[in-house]
Amino acid sequence: MAMPVGVAPVLLLLLLPLAAATAAAESDDRDALMAFKAGVTSDPTGVLRSWNETVHFCRWPGVNCTAGRVTSLDVSMGRLAGELSPAVANLTRLVVLNLTSNAFSGSIPGGLGRLRRMRYLSLCDNAFAGEIPDALRNCTALAVAYLNNNNLVGGVPRWLGALPNLAVLRLSHNSLSGRIPPSLANLTKIFRLELDQNLLEGSIPDGLSRLPALGMLALSQNSLAGEIPVGFFNMTSLRGLALADNAFRGELPGDAGARTPNLQYLFLGGNLLAGPISASLSNATALVALSLANNSFAGQVPGEIGTLCPLSLELSNNQLTATDDAGGGWEFMDNLTNCSALAEILLDGNKFAGVMPPSVVRLSPQLEALNLAGNRISGVIPPEIESLVGLQTLCLQSNLFSGEIPEAIGKLKNLRELLLEQNELAGPVPSAIGDLTQLLKLDLSGNSLNGSIPPSLGNLHQLTLLNLSGNELTGHVPSELFTLSSLSLLMDLSDNQLDGPIPPDVGQLTKLAFMALSGNRFSGEVPTELESCQSLEFLDLARNVFVGSIPPSLSGLKGLRRLNLTGNRLSGSIPPELGGMPGLQELYLSRNDLSGGIPASLETMSSLMELDVSYNRLAGQVPVHGVFANTTGLRIAGNTALCGGAARLRLPPCPAPGNSTRRAHLFLKIALPVVAAALCFAVMFALLRWRRKIRSSRTGNAAARSVLNGNYYPRVTYAELAKATDDFADANLVGAGKYGSVYRGTLSLKTKGEFAREDAVVAVKVLDLRQVGASKTFMAECEALRSVKHRNLINIVTCCSSIDMEGNEFRALVFDFMPNYSLDRWLHRAKHTETGKWCGGAGGLGVIQRLDVAVDIADALNYLHNSCNPPIIHCDLKPSNVLLGEDMTACIGDFGLAKLLLDPASHGAAAANTESTIGIRGTIGYVAPEYGTTGMVTASGDVYSFGITLLEIFSGKAPTDGELRDGLTLPEFVAGAFPDNIEEILDVALLLQAEELDGAASSTTSEEESEARVTVRDCLASAIRVGLSCSRRAPYERMAMSVAADEMRLIRDACLRACGK
Repeated sequence: MAMPVGVAPVLLLLLLPLAAATAAAESDDRDALMAFKAGVTSDPTGVLRSWNETVHFCRWPGVNCTAGRVTSLDVSMGRLAGELSPAVANLTRLVVLNLTSNAFSGSIPGGLGRLRRMRYLSLCDNAFAGEIPDALRNCTALAVAYLNNNNLVGGVPRWLGALPNLAVLRLSHNSLSGRIPPSLANLTKIFRLELDQNLLEGSIPDGLSRLPALGMLALSQNSLAGEIPVGFFNMTSLRGLALADNAFRGELPGDAGARTPNLQYLFLGGNLLAGPISASLSNATALVALSLANNSFAGQVPGEIGTLCPLSLELSNNQLTATDDAGGGWEFMDNLTNCSALAEILLDGNKFAGVMPPSVVRLSPQLEALNLAGNRISGVIPPEIESLVGLQTLCLQSNLFSGEIPEAIGKLKNLRELLLEQNELAGPVPSAIGDLTQLLKLDLSGNSLNGSIPPSLGNLHQLTLLNLSGNELTGHVPSELFTLSSLSLLMDLSDNQLDGPIPPDVGQLTKLAFMALSGNRFSGEVPTELESCQSLEFLDLARNVFVGSIPPSLSGLKGLRRLNLTGNRLSGSIPPELGGMPGLQELYLSRNDLSGGIPASLETMSSLMELDVSYNRLAGQVPVHGVFANTTGLRIAGNTALCGGAARLRLPPCPAPGNSTRRAHLFLKIALPVVAAALCFAVMFALLRWRRKIRSSRTGNAAARSVLNGNYYPRVTYAELAKATDDFADANLVGAGKYGSVYRGTLSLKTKGEFAREDAVVAVKVLDLRQVGASKTFMAECEALRSVKHRNLINIVTCCSSIDMEGNEFRALVFDFMPNYSLDRWLHRAKHTETGKWCGGAGGLGVIQRLDVAVDIADALNYLHNSCNPPIIHCDLKPSNVLLGEDMTACIGDFGLAKLLLDPASHGAAAANTESTIGIRGTIGYVAPEYGTTGMVTASGDVYSFGITLLEIFSGKAPTDGELRDGLTLPEFVAGAFPDNIEEILDVALLLQAEELDGAASSTTSEEESEARVTVRDCLASAIRVGLSCSRRAPYERMAMSVAADEMRLIRDACLRACGK
């Protein structure tokens, strides 16, 4: 049927306003998105780069539309920084707003409350601050709200309970305070409610235990108190209940668990709970992890608990009991023998008594951790314990075990910790322990073990802690123990009956921090080789029969904090050199046969707080400053010839000097001729030195060529290098520095032992000899690198000392080419992209890659400091001197400032200035503070540079970064957020990946189980801790390089496990 005349125009007129309104709304959406983009101050991944007028906004990345209107804005994990524009509230059709894992700061705009259609809001893992805006109460369609991992303050809003559709609410990891509002009990659809890691106080509203759909409640790590509502223990919907680390009191209800068939995780540790453990918990048959540790539960563990067969059972530090009588309380252990998946059982710190039940050795071979420490368990350690082949940790310390340690314990090949201290064990130390080659910690102290120490312990090449103290061991200490270079935490052999001299091998314990050999019968002289133990912080050799003098070389232990030589037969004077130990806090030299005076150098030691020189034969003036002015920290009794000192010491005054006038005349008669002769000698010496300088300048090239005589490096000419680099073309220039430029080239080389030549891609470092010190850096690199070989040190291919085409002197170093360039380029890609120097891939360095790089750097420095003879100090470690190979293996390069720490005993006068330098070595920001004051080069300086580099790797900020406000140094900037708020200082890319990796791990286990495992974030925090420890201002406070290398490997391995690799 034909449309009547005049109807079409009418319809057109009616539709025109609708079309205009639609166009206006679309324009509003576009304007809102552009305002959002304008609020972003940093977009390192280019997420918003294509947001422009050339493409319709519905096709912009992160934007989804329905009927031309924006319904979803998802720019999660985009590393965006800035503030969230209030204009986002103009996206009135928005259903999803996802800004997860960015770096937005500022407050949450109240205008978001106008988004009445919004069902999904995720602002988590940012830096939002301020309070949660009240206007969000208008978002009545909201079903999911992630506001966790920010800096929000204020209280938990009461109006949240009026959101009828809310199913997931995560407010954890903020600074919310006040009480939990009872109105949350109105959230009838809530499935996940997480308020953990805040500052909440008060009690849990009882109404939360009646929420019909609640599956996960997390309130851990707050300041909550009162009793736990009983309804939580009978919620059929509940899967996880995490209330750990609060101050809850009371008892578990008798029917706890009777109606919780879906409960998988129950974390109640770290509270004030008491009473018995309810047997009814055994009805929660889905339990995977049960933690009741660190409470005051008493009585026996119900036998039914063993039928749960969880992966983890943690009952540590309560008042639980059991005996070996019939029905004595070990029945739960009998039932656990049927649990094939049991991974850990922690019962330490209770009142379990009697003989260890036979059922222990019948537990699952998959068991990884067994901790019965701090109880009253007696009897022998059964040989059948060998059946627990999966054990990694066996802790039986502080019990009443007797008898001998079974040889069968040597079959637990996976064991990493064996702790049997403080028992009543007797007999020999089993030689089979030497078969536990994975062992990290061995503590057998405080027993009655006898016989000699088995040499087989020298096979424990991964051991970091060895404690055999407080036994009845006799004989010489096997020299193999002193070659365990892995020992880093502790070597304690004190209070035994060991004898003989300490072998020179003790110098191989270069990583060791604590050595205690006191209370034995060690004899001979104190070994001078102890000077090589540069990581030592505590050295206790007291109560032995050492003779001879105190070695002045002990002053070389710059990190030593405590030195105890009390009760020996040492003689001679106190070495003045001890006054040069910058970190020494306690010095005990009493009850020896020391004579002479007290060195004046001791009074200038600002760190020294305790000094005991009592009962020796010291004489003369007692100093008055430093520790000598502190009578509480000074003990000098039993030295009858001492005089003077502070008045409070009440010593007799020192005798006045006799006939000073006659002595003055005598002094002048002697001194004047001596001074005259000295002046003549000085003039002659200056002339001789001038002639020698002239002669050395003529022979400098010869010295350089002596390094290049073919014994160390294959010969290469200037012409060959020019050809290899296309005449040093700019196209092949890959970097430039103070002393020269680096070119990429292809060089034909003859490999050692071969006749044919092969083409190799190399990096050619051409020295700019116009720069003062360039020749010295050339010789330093040749000398430093000619004898070292390590996978994490740049490999020097050859050197060239020749004449260029214009007759000028030419020197160059040739290295293996590192195709991924420097670490600096990867950490600061934006800077290098702007300057056209970025040559890396599209992606940045991930968490594991950064940890791998850190481990590589630590291993290289540890090798230079502790495995090279003489040790080599790099002096200029920084990301631009760390190069990355094809497989991203890190190698330290640029040894132009490296210094060899020569041993004065073996190198004579040439080593006299091994700690001196000209000017400040290194780069501002990375150089150790003491280099600018003392000028002394030590391994601690490299440790400081490593610490700064480590902080830069994980924060993404250089020490000279302009973003470090208020004049803060990088360590100060990082320390301000450590450990609770490391998200504020971590590289945003790492935060994003950590969330992704932790989320992926949680998806394969469950999010609740993450409370019982190490997360990627934990590993990043640990790496930051190492960086801060290494970059402390005082050298003696810094972690030893060997310890840092060990810790970084452990952190990297833990992170790999956290990622499921």
